[in-house]
Amino acid sequence: MPLFWKPYKSEITQFLDELKARRPEIEEGQRLGRAIFWDKEVDRDAQQDYKAARVAQQPYVYQTKGE
Repeated sequence: MPLFWKPYKSEITQFLDELKARRPEIEEGQRLGRAIFWDKEVDRDAQQDYKAARVAQQPYVYQTKGE
């Protein structure tokens, strides 16, 4: 490793670091958004029911069954 080596940071990473330093409420908003859409309990029984009730798609979706 050279004597004057410094770790690389892309321009995007630098921009995001500066943005979060200027507006720290952004990270809290990200956490809230994640909680709304991703951090949820999964109902395994309902998921199995949905999977069992699924109807298989035709091999060619635009062909009618009468042809």
